[in-house]
This record gives sequence, C-alpha cells and structure tokens, in this order.
Amino acid sequence: MFALTVRDHVMIAHSFRGEVFGPAQRLHGATYVVDATFRRAEPDPDGLVVDIGLATRELGGVLGGLNYRNLDDEPDFAGVNTSTEFLAKTIADRLADRIHAGALGEHARGLSGLQVTLHESHVAWASYEREL
Repeated sequence: MFALTVRDHVMIAHSFRGEVFGPAQRLHGATYVVDATFRRAEPDPDGLVVDIGLATRELGGVLGGLNYRNLDDEPDFAGVNTSTEFLAKTIADRLADRIHAGALGEHARGLSGLQVTLHESHVAWASYEREL
C-alpha cells in the first residue's frame, strides 16, 4: 500500500458537556496539527498517490471552514461534543466529499483510503480512517 501525507493546522474554540471532561467543560481553545494520509494500492499513471499541491489545497479548504471558529456556535455541531475524535472524522468525511467531487483530480478517484490525524500536543493525538 502506498501512502502520501500532507499537513496543516487549525485553531478552534469549543467546550464539552459531561463530567468526564472536567475543566474542559468551560470554553477553551485548541490548536491541532492535522495530517491527512491518502492511500492506494498502486501509484496512478503519473506515479503518484495523489497530487501534493491539490491535497494540500483541499485540506486547507476543509480546515478553513473550521479555523478561528467557536464550534459551540456552529449549527452543524449543535448538541455534539466536538472531541478530537469527532473532528478527525468530520475532516476526513469533508475531505472525502471533495475527493469524490473531483477536487483532487481524476486520478484521485483511484484512492482506496484516507486517514486524518489531529495532534493535540506532542504526546496525544487521535485519528479516523475510512475507505474511499
């Protein structure tokens, strides 16, 4: 399996409901380093997993919809704890929609999988992996 990863970051604010979250129940900020890893069994006709420039642009576009936002105020997330795990899935699903729409080029339709990892810090991160 071949893989290519691009990286960006996103800065958000949010709060959580539930005693398990302790002080994170209060509004707080988070800056995540975000890795998007694209997978395929064989390189495309150009010898690529996916075009790095297009992958970087589209990841940035997905993150741009979240960046500098208080997620508690976003209608898409009403009533949801926007945990790192939840955000990894949300970003992966939005990126997959762009892949299926052709935003990463026609050859990207041959991708078999996508993994999005959000790094909360140098010691903690969460990922979501899906098929395409």
